[in-house]
Amino acid sequence: MESELTEVVELRRMESELTEVVELRRMESELTEVVELRRMESELTEVVESLPSDAVNHLFSLGLCVRCVFRVLGVQATAVYASPSLWPSIFPLQQPTDKLCTLCLGILQFTFRDDQTNTKTDDIPLLISDFVKRQGYHCDSFSLQVSIPQIIHHSDNSLRSHMKTKYGSQPWFQHTCISAKDAFKFSILHPLENLLECKSSMDSLRICLTYSASKEPDKCSDNVDTCKRRKTDESNLVGQKPLSSSLENGTSDCCKFLLEMANEPCHFTYLCYRAPLYFGGRYLKYSRNVSQSRWIIDDERMGEASVEEIIGGNILPVCQADSFKFHAAGREDIDVRMLGPGRPFLVEVQNARQVPSELFVKDIEKKINSMENNLVRVKNLKLVGSHGWDLMREGEAEKQKQYAALVWISRPLKDEDFQHVSSLKDLKVLQRTPIRVLHRRSPLEREKIIHWMKMETIAGSSQYFLLHLCTQAGTYIKEFVHGDLGRTHPSIGSMFGCRAEILQLDVTDIKMECFLT
Repeated sequence: MESELTEVVELRRMESELTEVVELRRMESELTEVVELRRMESELTEVVESLPSDAVNHLFSLGLCVRCVFRVLGVQATAVYASPSLWPSIFPLQQPTDKLCTLCLGILQFTFRDDQTNTKTDDIPLLISDFVKRQGYHCDSFSLQVSIPQIIHHSDNSLRSHMKTKYGSQPWFQHTCISAKDAFKFSILHPLENLLECKSSMDSLRICLTYSASKEPDKCSDNVDTCKRRKTDESNLVGQKPLSSSLENGTSDCCKFLLEMANEPCHFTYLCYRAPLYFGGRYLKYSRNVSQSRWIIDDERMGEASVEEIIGGNILPVCQADSFKFHAAGREDIDVRMLGPGRPFLVEVQNARQVPSELFVKDIEKKINSMENNLVRVKNLKLVGSHGWDLMREGEAEKQKQYAALVWISRPLKDEDFQHVSSLKDLKVLQRTPIRVLHRRSPLEREKIIHWMKMETIAGSSQYFLLHLCTQAGTYIKEFVHGDLGRTHPSIGSMFGCRAEILQLDVTDIKMECFLT
């Protein structure tokens, strides 16, 4: 009884301490937010007071939003773009307005058009973070990619030229104009990092935000290429006369065009995807009825399974990905076993929601290797990154392969047959495209090298033997044995002066360095 009472008291004490810790962390978080807001407000006040009032009022008269005023005037303090208090009323003599910005078309006001209606949100970071979480992405870091209409860039240049006629001699004009894309990133990146609880970097998880103009009148869109070709600042969009002559007493043609365009915000779409993950390793195939890739002919499956499906089918659900692609360093026929250290392969996983840990990858390998049918085994499975392609290609064209073939010949074996075969080194063989693959391969003649061969007798048989050989990659072994009606020369049949047939074939080694450990 006393022991139970002590346990209850201890549990309540621990609960009380836990509650205190949680409350303390909540208060610390709130205090940090307050401090951060005050710092941003202080920095915002300093920025507002430092800007030239005549230029500010001029830009507001052209219908620009606060963030566009900041970026056109070259404000470098990135934190102010994320301030929640960016209304024109932070400037003297300016009133709050809901009008669409004539320069960014509402992008920096967080106003956009979706498939149905015009939408305004004060929290695009929350919109995006909720979307990422709903999609189920595991997020250690992310890369933010933003696309905005090209016309906004050209409008920036035109407006800058317009401002130069009046303010070009003032010191602030020497500051570089911030692009709308960069200003947008300044506005949402830090809040998005807080919501996703990770930092932005060049990560494989990519958040893509795309803005497209609802309309681009022919006048301006036709002149985009002309703008690109102009070498001078002082030209209009048409490139026919200096801007200074048309801007002295009013806004430019492009400014008027922007006022017309600003009736509708940009169309906004967003998506999230992860760059491909690459799993590398080596596979062994023990069955003579398993193809490397899924093989369907006239809606009928060939073989009982495929290496591709067995390996990729176990990786895909763990990654919660859309799909996968299987790549291997060459291929063996469905009736050929892959033995020895195995064949190097890559599984390219598309748009994975989860990135498995090293421990999970080992679990995948164990699961494949413990399958009851024991058709395929995997060795050294690991996440290798995109450089796995380089490992696969390195030396692939020059790689050597070793085989063991069960061969029958139409006459009894002689001692000189063994001596003759073993004496051949780097034998050059001419092979025309085999008859069995002519329907899918070009009719070419290729020279291949048989590096070495040796024969092994089979007890109790004078016409059967095991042929061990090492060849250049791309050699057709079956045709080298039977000659393919003379299309491969020399062949085992031609060397022995009799009929030769290959009954079974195994790949015993692939001389490549990748994924050996």
